[in-house]
Amino acid sequence: MACEISQAFFFDAAHTLDRAIETAGSKRIHGHTYNAEVFLTGRPDPASGMVIDLGLVRREVALLRERLDHHLLDEVPGLGPPTLENLCQFIFSQLLPALPALTSVRVWRVSTGDGCRVNRPV
Repeated sequence: MACEISQAFFFDAAHTLDRAIETAGSKRIHGHTYNAEVFLTGRPDPASGMVIDLGLVRREVALLRERLDHHLLDEVPGLGPPTLENLCQFIFSQLLPALPALTSVRVWRVSTGDGCRVNRPV
């Protein structure tokens, strides 16, 4: 039987965004607390009972979090415009090489109620 495990984390970051609506606040540098969760799916190893050791997941997440937390997202190489969609895709692409069981990434902002989830193509 396959199991899905997850690891949640958060980061605080600033950004600007060029958009067609709510432009005044978006074009100025402003910040959010972003919540994120990564999901990994697989069959538990018979010896360990784990899909993957969550310590390994936490280590990779911590390395990525350092690149986002208290940074200006506009300046993060490879992110592109700092939308929720791009954040999801960026987190997914950065973690996938070290976490091949990664199947989904979710990013949301509690303060605004906005969120996005990206899933590995089937």
